[in-house]
Amino acid sequence: MMRKIIKIDEEKCNGCGACAAACHEGAIDMVDGKAKLTRENYCDGLGDCLPNCPTGAITFEEREAPAYDEAAVRQARMKKHGIAMAGGCPGSRMRAMQRPDAAPAPTTSAVTSQLYNWPVQIKLAPVNAPYFDGARLLIAADCTAYAYGNFHQEFIRKHVTLIGCPKLDGVDYTEKLTQIIADNDIQSVTVVRMEVPCCGGLENAAKRALQNSGKFIPWQVVLISTDGQILD
Repeated sequence: MMRKIIKIDEEKCNGCGACAAACHEGAIDMVDGKAKLTRENYCDGLGDCLPNCPTGAITFEEREAPAYDEAAVRQARMKKHGIAMAGGCPGSRMRAMQRPDAAPAPTTSAVTSQLYNWPVQIKLAPVNAPYFDGARLLIAADCTAYAYGNFHQEFIRKHVTLIGCPKLDGVDYTEKLTQIIADNDIQSVTVVRMEVPCCGGLENAAKRALQNSGKFIPWQVVLISTDGQILD
């Protein structure tokens, strides 16, 4: 197809690499000390790389080129950042995020996500996902992360997370949780629920799943109040 795409003049290129660093799509690589457009289907033609070239080696041209492949760019980004993706509905694609064991001390007020896996909904979670192997399993009620401010650091961190609301989903999670616990090398189970009675369904499902699995696994239940306190 005919479309606008960047052109790199290798004679003007000084090999600084600024354009490769500026290209959010990863279309440019440094080859033998020169910038090259190595993946034409990654170039969106918007030219984020242009202002970063100190020698004016990058310009636009209109020519035959493969169409911009947004899906391929997205998958390449996921791979670069250590996120594994599988096929299917975008909302239920399996992913495992790499998180450092020891996060550096924060320099701003920003809070870093500690979520390790996707999907997190019990109904969507694949029973035999690789991230369940050797996992410390967190089974949490939907509302707990909203009620308790430090939820990521205190509960999600270093855990594989599954969430659900028996009242809204209208299902018994016992069978699904039994499969996950029985078929994988789960190291521990932590259930975090709200103090409201309807959350008891999640706790009971987790307990029955542990019993049905036939395994002896350390487990605990943490109760969160509606005003965001941990109740003893």
